[in-house]
Amino acid sequence: MRIGVDNYGLHPLQLDPIETLKWTRANGAEGVQFSGLEPEAHKKVDKEYLMDIALYAESNGMYIEWGGGQHIPYDTVSWKKRDVFELNRKAAQEASILGARIIRSCSGGLMRWHSDSPMTETLLQKTAEALRSQRQMLEDYNVILAIETHFEFTTHELIRLFELCDAEPGGVLGICLDTMNLLTMLEDPVRATERILPWVVCTHMKDGGLLLNSDGLISFPTEIGQGVIHLRKIIRRLADLPWNVNLSIEDHGGDFPLPIFDSLFLSKFPDLTAEELSRLFGLALESREKGSCTMTKREEWVKVCEGRIKRDVRVLRGLVEGIGDRGLRDGVME
Repeated sequence: MRIGVDNYGLHPLQLDPIETLKWTRANGAEGVQFSGLEPEAHKKVDKEYLMDIALYAESNGMYIEWGGGQHIPYDTVSWKKRDVFELNRKAAQEASILGARIIRSCSGGLMRWHSDSPMTETLLQKTAEALRSQRQMLEDYNVILAIETHFEFTTHELIRLFELCDAEPGGVLGICLDTMNLLTMLEDPVRATERILPWVVCTHMKDGGLLLNSDGLISFPTEIGQGVIHLRKIIRRLADLPWNVNLSIEDHGGDFPLPIFDSLFLSKFPDLTAEELSRLFGLALESREKGSCTMTKREEWVKVCEGRIKRDVRVLRGLVEGIGDRGLRDGVME
Protein backbone atom coordinates (compact mmCIF):
# COMPACT_ATOMS: atom_id res chain seq x y z
CA MET A 1 0.00 0.00 0.00
CA ARG A 2 1.73 3.15 -1.19
CA ILE A 3 1.57 6.35 0.86
CA GLY A 4 1.12 9.70 -0.81
CA VAL A 5 -0.44 13.11 -0.29
CA ASP A 6 -3.38 15.01 -1.66
CA ASN A 7 -2.27 18.39 -2.95
CA TYR A 8 -5.17 20.21 -1.23
CA GLY A 9 -3.30 20.44 2.06
CA LEU A 10 -0.22 21.85 0.32
CA HIS A 11 -2.04 24.72 -1.43
CA PRO A 12 -0.47 27.39 0.85
CA LEU A 13 2.93 26.44 -0.59
CA GLN A 14 1.71 27.37 -4.11
CA LEU A 15 3.46 24.45 -5.77
CA ASP A 16 2.80 23.46 -9.37
CA PRO A 17 2.14 19.75 -10.06
CA ILE A 18 5.77 18.78 -10.70
CA GLU A 19 6.92 20.76 -7.67
CA THR A 20 4.25 18.94 -5.66
CA LEU A 21 5.59 15.58 -6.83
CA LYS A 22 9.13 16.66 -5.93
CA TRP A 23 8.05 17.84 -2.46
CA THR A 24 6.21 14.56 -1.91
CA ARG A 25 9.17 12.43 -2.97
CA ALA A 26 11.60 14.48 -0.87
CA ASN A 27 9.45 13.85 2.17
CA GLY A 28 9.23 10.09 1.87
CA ALA A 29 5.92 9.64 0.07
CA GLU A 30 5.23 7.81 -3.17
CA GLY A 31 2.52 9.63 -5.05
CA VAL A 32 0.06 12.49 -5.29
CA GLN A 33 -3.67 12.73 -5.61
CA PHE A 34 -4.36 16.03 -7.34
CA SER A 35 -7.77 16.98 -5.98
CA GLY A 36 -7.58 20.21 -7.87
CA LEU A 37 -5.25 22.87 -9.19
CA GLU A 38 -5.20 26.59 -8.60
CA PRO A 39 -6.62 28.53 -11.61
CA GLU A 40 -3.19 29.79 -12.70
CA ALA A 41 -1.71 26.29 -12.55
CA HIS A 42 -4.63 24.83 -14.46
CA LYS A 43 -4.06 27.27 -17.32
CA LYS A 44 -0.79 25.40 -18.00
CA VAL A 45 -2.54 22.06 -18.33
CA ASP A 46 -2.16 21.00 -21.94
CA LYS A 47 -1.10 17.67 -23.39
CA GLU A 48 2.63 18.44 -23.31
CA TYR A 49 2.49 19.62 -19.69
CA LEU A 50 0.52 16.56 -18.63
CA MET A 51 3.07 14.33 -20.37
CA ASP A 52 5.87 16.06 -18.42
CA ILE A 53 4.03 15.36 -15.16
CA ALA A 54 3.51 11.74 -16.16
CA LEU A 55 7.17 11.33 -17.14
CA TYR A 56 8.39 12.69 -13.80
CA ALA A 57 6.05 10.40 -11.86
CA GLU A 58 6.95 7.33 -13.90
CA SER A 59 10.68 8.03 -13.70
CA ASN A 60 10.46 8.20 -9.92
CA GLY A 61 8.06 5.30 -9.38
CA MET A 62 5.25 7.55 -8.15
CA TYR A 63 1.51 7.22 -8.56
CA ILE A 64 -0.82 9.95 -9.80
CA GLU A 65 -4.53 10.23 -9.13
CA TRP A 66 -6.35 13.06 -10.81
CA GLY A 67 -9.17 15.43 -9.81
CA GLY A 68 -11.68 17.75 -11.38
CA GLY A 69 -14.57 15.27 -11.42
CA GLN A 70 -18.14 16.21 -10.52
CA HIS A 71 -21.21 14.07 -9.94
CA ILE A 72 -24.07 16.32 -8.83
CA PRO A 73 -25.43 18.03 -11.98
CA TYR A 74 -26.06 21.37 -10.27
CA ASP A 75 -24.14 24.38 -9.12
CA THR A 76 -24.46 23.75 -5.39
CA VAL A 77 -24.65 27.48 -4.59
CA SER A 78 -27.24 28.70 -7.10
CA TRP A 79 -28.74 25.23 -7.80
CA LYS A 80 -28.74 25.94 -11.51
CA LYS A 81 -28.22 22.91 -13.73
CA ARG A 82 -24.61 22.07 -14.60
CA ASP A 83 -23.16 19.99 -17.43
CA VAL A 84 -21.04 17.54 -15.46
CA PHE A 85 -20.61 15.30 -18.52
CA GLU A 86 -18.27 17.80 -20.17
CA LEU A 87 -16.42 18.49 -16.93
CA ASN A 88 -15.84 14.79 -16.42
CA ARG A 89 -14.85 14.20 -20.03
CA LYS A 90 -12.18 16.89 -19.70
CA ALA A 91 -10.91 15.30 -16.47
CA ALA A 92 -10.96 11.87 -18.14
CA GLN A 93 -8.96 13.14 -21.11
CA GLU A 94 -6.36 14.63 -18.78
CA ALA A 95 -6.18 11.48 -16.65
CA SER A 96 -5.78 9.35 -19.75
CA ILE A 97 -2.75 11.38 -20.86
CA LEU A 98 -1.29 11.12 -17.36
CA GLY A 99 -1.81 7.37 -17.31
CA ALA A 100 -3.96 7.82 -14.20
CA ARG A 101 -7.00 5.58 -13.75
CA ILE A 102 -8.58 7.44 -10.82
CA ILE A 103 -10.49 10.72 -11.08
CA ARG A 104 -11.69 12.05 -7.75
CA SER A 105 -15.19 13.53 -7.91
CA CYS A 106 -16.41 16.06 -5.36
CA SER A 107 -19.38 18.36 -5.86
CA GLY A 108 -18.92 20.11 -2.51
CA GLY A 109 -21.38 21.79 -0.23
CA LEU A 110 -22.90 21.02 3.15
CA MET A 111 -26.25 20.48 1.46
CA ARG A 112 -28.43 19.35 4.32
CA TRP A 113 -27.07 22.10 6.55
CA HIS A 114 -29.01 24.63 4.42
CA SER A 115 -32.77 24.87 4.16
CA ASP A 116 -32.76 25.97 0.51
CA SER A 117 -30.98 22.83 -0.74
CA PRO A 118 -32.89 20.19 -2.71
CA MET A 119 -33.94 17.04 -0.88
CA THR A 120 -31.28 14.33 -0.75
CA GLU A 121 -33.52 11.89 -2.62
CA THR A 122 -33.86 14.41 -5.48
CA LEU A 123 -30.09 14.82 -5.63
CA LEU A 124 -29.63 11.04 -5.69
CA GLN A 125 -32.05 10.62 -8.59
CA LYS A 126 -30.57 13.47 -10.64
CA THR A 127 -27.00 12.35 -9.92
CA ALA A 128 -27.82 8.82 -11.03
CA GLU A 129 -29.30 10.13 -14.28
CA ALA A 130 -26.13 12.14 -14.95
CA LEU A 131 -23.77 9.27 -14.14
CA ARG A 132 -25.64 6.64 -16.17
CA SER A 133 -25.08 8.74 -19.28
CA GLN A 134 -21.31 8.84 -18.63
CA ARG A 135 -20.61 5.12 -18.37
CA GLN A 136 -19.47 4.62 -21.96
CA MET A 137 -17.34 7.76 -21.93
CA LEU A 138 -15.54 6.65 -18.76
CA GLU A 139 -15.03 3.17 -20.20
CA ASP A 140 -13.58 4.66 -23.40
CA TYR A 141 -10.97 6.57 -21.38
CA ASN A 142 -10.39 3.58 -19.05
CA VAL A 143 -10.87 5.68 -15.91
CA ILE A 144 -12.82 5.35 -12.67
CA LEU A 145 -14.85 8.26 -11.34
CA ALA A 146 -14.20 8.04 -7.58
CA ILE A 147 -16.90 9.86 -5.63
CA GLU A 148 -15.48 11.23 -2.40
CA THR A 149 -17.19 10.51 0.89
CA HIS A 150 -17.73 14.22 1.28
CA PHE A 151 -20.79 16.20 2.41
CA GLU A 152 -23.24 15.30 -0.34
CA PHE A 153 -24.17 11.72 0.59
CA THR A 154 -23.67 9.24 3.41
CA THR A 155 -22.29 5.78 2.64
CA HIS A 156 -25.84 4.40 2.88
CA GLU A 157 -26.92 6.87 0.20
CA LEU A 158 -23.86 6.26 -1.98
CA ILE A 159 -24.70 2.56 -2.07
CA ARG A 160 -28.22 3.46 -3.20
CA LEU A 161 -26.73 5.79 -5.81
CA PHE A 162 -24.69 2.94 -7.27
CA GLU A 163 -27.81 0.77 -7.30
CA LEU A 164 -29.67 3.49 -9.21
CA CYS A 165 -26.78 3.55 -11.70
CA ASP A 166 -26.86 -0.26 -12.13
CA ALA A 167 -23.17 -0.15 -11.22
CA GLU A 168 -20.99 -2.92 -9.82
CA PRO A 169 -17.74 -2.72 -7.83
CA GLY A 170 -14.74 -2.82 -10.13
CA GLY A 171 -16.47 -0.77 -12.83
CA VAL A 172 -16.23 2.89 -13.84
CA LEU A 173 -17.71 4.22 -10.58
CA GLY A 174 -15.97 3.96 -7.23
CA ILE A 175 -15.33 5.70 -3.93
CA CYS A 176 -12.60 7.98 -2.64
CA LEU A 177 -12.75 7.14 1.07
CA ASP A 178 -12.20 10.27 3.17
CA THR A 179 -11.88 8.83 6.66
CA MET A 180 -12.58 12.05 8.57
CA ASN A 181 -15.48 13.33 6.45
CA LEU A 182 -17.39 10.28 7.61
CA LEU A 183 -17.59 11.86 11.07
CA THR A 184 -19.12 14.99 9.59
CA MET A 185 -21.82 12.87 7.94
CA LEU A 186 -22.61 11.30 11.34
CA GLU A 187 -20.99 7.97 10.53
CA ASP A 188 -18.59 5.90 12.57
CA PRO A 189 -15.51 5.76 10.29
CA VAL A 190 -14.85 2.02 10.73
CA ARG A 191 -18.50 1.03 10.29
CA ALA A 192 -18.85 3.32 7.27
CA THR A 193 -15.69 1.89 5.71
CA GLU A 194 -17.09 -1.60 6.10
CA ARG A 195 -20.34 -0.55 4.40
CA ILE A 196 -18.73 1.08 1.39
CA LEU A 197 -15.58 -1.08 1.22
CA PRO A 198 -16.28 -2.98 -2.05
CA TRP A 199 -16.40 0.36 -3.87
CA VAL A 200 -13.24 2.01 -2.48
CA VAL A 201 -10.58 2.71 -5.13
CA CYS A 202 -8.64 5.59 -3.51
CA THR A 203 -8.45 7.43 -0.23
CA HIS A 204 -8.07 10.60 1.75
CA MET A 205 -6.36 9.35 4.89
CA LYS A 206 -7.24 11.85 7.58
CA ASP A 207 -7.48 11.64 11.36
CA GLY A 208 -10.01 13.68 13.31
CA GLY A 209 -12.05 14.23 16.41
CA LEU A 210 -15.44 15.25 17.77
CA LEU A 211 -16.37 17.77 20.42
CA LEU A 212 -19.70 17.97 22.25
CA ASN A 213 -21.33 21.36 22.85
CA SER A 214 -24.79 22.76 23.57
CA ASP A 215 -25.85 22.49 19.91
CA GLY A 216 -24.58 18.97 19.30
CA LEU A 217 -21.19 17.94 17.94
CA ILE A 218 -18.31 19.57 16.09
CA SER A 219 -16.07 17.51 13.81
CA PHE A 220 -12.54 18.52 12.85
CA PRO A 221 -9.38 17.11 11.22
CA THR A 222 -6.28 16.43 13.27
CA GLU A 223 -2.71 15.43 12.59
CA ILE A 224 -2.54 11.68 11.92
CA GLY A 225 -2.14 9.84 15.20
CA GLN A 226 -3.50 12.72 17.26
CA GLY A 227 -7.19 12.04 16.63
CA VAL A 228 -9.61 9.23 17.45
CA ILE A 229 -10.21 7.63 14.06
CA HIS A 230 -9.10 3.99 14.13
CA LEU A 231 -6.94 4.19 11.01
CA ARG A 232 -5.24 0.84 11.66
CA LYS A 233 -8.59 -0.93 11.45
CA ILE A 234 -9.50 0.97 8.29
CA ILE A 235 -6.17 0.13 6.64
CA ARG A 236 -6.71 -3.54 7.43
CA ARG A 237 -10.11 -3.42 5.76
CA LEU A 238 -8.62 -1.73 2.68
CA ALA A 239 -5.95 -4.42 2.43
CA ASP A 240 -8.70 -7.01 1.92
CA LEU A 241 -9.75 -5.45 -1.39
CA PRO A 242 -8.90 -7.31 -4.62
CA TRP A 243 -7.01 -4.27 -5.92
CA ASN A 244 -4.30 -2.04 -4.48
CA VAL A 245 -5.48 1.18 -2.85
CA ASN A 246 -3.09 4.08 -2.37
CA LEU A 247 -3.16 5.86 0.99
CA SER A 248 -3.24 9.56 0.09
CA ILE A 249 -3.04 11.93 3.05
CA GLU A 250 -5.36 14.91 3.01
CA ASP A 251 -4.97 17.25 5.97
CA HIS A 252 -6.26 20.76 6.62
CA GLY A 253 -7.65 23.09 9.27
CA GLY A 254 -11.22 23.98 10.07
CA ASP A 255 -14.21 22.43 11.78
CA PHE A 256 -17.82 21.48 10.99
CA PRO A 257 -20.84 22.06 13.26
CA LEU A 258 -23.20 19.10 13.60
CA PRO A 259 -26.39 20.42 15.26
CA ILE A 260 -27.73 16.99 16.17
CA PHE A 261 -29.93 18.36 18.96
CA ASP A 262 -32.00 20.03 16.21
CA SER A 263 -34.62 17.40 15.32
CA LEU A 264 -35.05 18.80 11.78
CA PHE A 265 -31.31 18.49 11.08
CA LEU A 266 -31.15 15.01 12.54
CA SER A 267 -34.14 13.91 10.43
CA LYS A 268 -32.03 14.52 7.32
CA PHE A 269 -29.93 11.46 8.28
CA PRO A 270 -32.63 8.77 8.20
CA ASP A 271 -30.13 5.89 8.12
CA LEU A 272 -28.45 6.94 11.35
CA THR A 273 -29.11 4.33 14.05
CA ALA A 274 -29.04 4.79 17.80
CA GLU A 275 -26.10 2.38 17.94
CA GLU A 276 -24.00 4.38 15.51
CA LEU A 277 -24.93 7.66 17.17
CA SER A 278 -23.77 6.20 20.49
CA ARG A 279 -20.45 5.33 18.83
CA LEU A 280 -20.06 8.98 17.82
CA PHE A 281 -20.67 10.09 21.41
CA GLY A 282 -18.03 7.56 22.43
CA LEU A 283 -15.56 9.14 20.00
CA ALA A 284 -16.44 12.57 21.39
CA LEU A 285 -15.64 11.31 24.88
CA GLU A 286 -12.38 9.81 23.61
CA SER A 287 -11.53 13.12 21.89
CA ARG A 288 -12.06 15.04 25.15
CA GLU A 289 -9.87 12.63 27.09
CA LYS A 290 -7.08 12.66 24.49
CA GLY A 291 -5.13 15.82 25.07
CA SER A 292 -3.57 15.83 21.58
CA CYS A 293 -6.94 15.85 19.81
CA THR A 294 -7.28 19.58 19.10
CA MET A 295 -8.64 21.78 16.33
CA THR A 296 -6.58 23.89 13.95
CA LYS A 297 -8.29 27.00 12.62
CA ARG A 298 -8.40 27.32 8.84
CA GLU A 299 -6.50 30.61 8.97
CA GLU A 300 -3.72 28.92 10.94
CA TRP A 301 -3.21 26.15 8.39
CA VAL A 302 -0.82 28.20 6.25
CA LYS A 303 1.63 28.32 9.18
CA VAL A 304 1.60 24.63 10.02
CA CYS A 305 0.74 22.76 6.81
CA GLU A 306 4.21 21.75 5.68
CA GLY A 307 5.47 20.43 9.00
CA ARG A 308 2.19 18.72 9.77
CA ILE A 309 1.96 16.86 6.47
CA LYS A 310 5.59 15.76 6.83
CA ARG A 311 4.66 14.27 10.21
CA ASP A 312 1.48 12.77 8.74
CA VAL A 313 3.59 10.86 6.20
CA ARG A 314 5.95 9.51 8.87
CA VAL A 315 3.18 8.48 11.26
CA LEU A 316 1.02 6.87 8.56
CA ARG A 317 4.03 4.89 7.33
CA GLY A 318 4.64 3.77 10.89
CA LEU A 319 1.02 2.61 11.17
CA VAL A 320 1.28 0.58 7.98
CA GLU A 321 4.66 -0.91 8.84
CA GLY A 322 3.48 -1.61 12.40
CA ILE A 323 0.62 -3.69 11.09
CA GLY A 324 2.99 -5.61 8.83
CA ASP A 325 2.14 -7.63 5.76
CA ARG A 326 0.77 -10.57 7.71
CA GLY A 327 -1.40 -8.32 9.84
CA LEU A 328 -2.72 -6.57 6.76
CA ARG A 329 -3.63 -9.76 4.99
CA ASP A 330 -4.95 -12.04 7.70
CA GLY A 331 -7.67 -9.76 9.00
CA VAL A 332 -6.23 -9.54 12.51
CA MET A 333 -8.30 -7.15 14.62
CA GLU A 334 -7.11 -4.71 17.26
